[in-house]
Amino acid sequence: MTPMRDFKPFTEVHKLDWEALVRNIRRQGTPSRVFNIELFQDWEIEEAVDQRYGVTRGLDRSAPDFGWKRSIAMQRFLGYEWVGTSVGGLDTGEGLKAEDTTEAGQKRGERKWIHEDKGLITNWEELEKYPWPKVGEADTRALEWFEKHLPDDMCIVARQGHFCEYLCWLMGYETLCIALHEDRPLLAEITKRVVEREEAWLKVMLQSKRVKITWASDDLGFKTQLLFSPKDMREFVLPGHKRLAAMSHAAGHPYILHACGCRAAILEDLIEDVKLDGIHSWEDTIEKITDAKVAYGHRLSLLGGLDLDFLIRADEERIRSRVRETVKTCQPGGGFCLGTGNTVANYIPLDNYLAMLDEGRKL
Repeated sequence: MTPMRDFKPFTEVHKLDWEALVRNIRRQGTPSRVFNIELFQDWEIEEAVDQRYGVTRGLDRSAPDFGWKRSIAMQRFLGYEWVGTSVGGLDTGEGLKAEDTTEAGQKRGERKWIHEDKGLITNWEELEKYPWPKVGEADTRALEWFEKHLPDDMCIVARQGHFCEYLCWLMGYETLCIALHEDRPLLAEITKRVVEREEAWLKVMLQSKRVKITWASDDLGFKTQLLFSPKDMREFVLPGHKRLAAMSHAAGHPYILHACGCRAAILEDLIEDVKLDGIHSWEDTIEKITDAKVAYGHRLSLLGGLDLDFLIRADEERIRSRVRETVKTCQPGGGFCLGTGNTVANYIPLDNYLAMLDEGRKL
């Protein structure tokens, strides 16, 4: 693919408009242009964009607020109406490491992932020794900075809501599966403590007048099924999302969810019980976003959509054609934002990612 040297800042092509983005997520009519969304872009991708186009030229990289200024500059350049932040999280341990083998040109030193077999909490004694942050303890530095410096055409997205993931990360997936059969009270207590903190963190976020969307991130399954049974999801995972969704709705904001894996077994729960406004993360081998639009796009916003494997392997014309096809099917009536099926991972060729954005701008 020919490098896209003439890729312009989004604000030279369209106006940013967070209010129109929110209306689109609420499915309040077909928007006048395509909106973009991503859970996040890997640092290496953003650095490649910066090196090519000079997005942060003029910013002092040694300044303590450089990262926040960089986030605003990068989001505006690429065409996103918001910046995401959170005020709290849980320690999940060191994890495992391996060499990063990407060939896309945005290589990092190593990749990390969570222990599958054993986490920091495998029994009641470890539960009590774990360094639980105090309920209400929050790091509001980023939130407060963005409140003061974010341009008026952008908003803040509250990034909270890891219930299934925290169970897997804190316990280890194998330990979690055993506990589902041998020590459900331990799972219930961990869940209780996670929910208490997620609620407290979101309460802090929702006090900000610049927060307009809550975006939970909670991977729920494999390619073929949930990580554990629908019944157990309804007991240990969905109540947390239902609570955060109710808090977000009470504040007048939509609640959207990034959830990898096959969600079919609890889709009705997510729509009818949790009252989800939008769903993110798509993989062609599980379900194409265009099929989902036909099946239930009138009940739920569908966000992202271009399968990562396709985006990595396809040439420019196939990518542009796929964007046109997706927009044609998913844009009518609102409730669609263009993006990858997962995240802008560092192993996506930069020009493939930019071709997706560029075609969306043209539409």
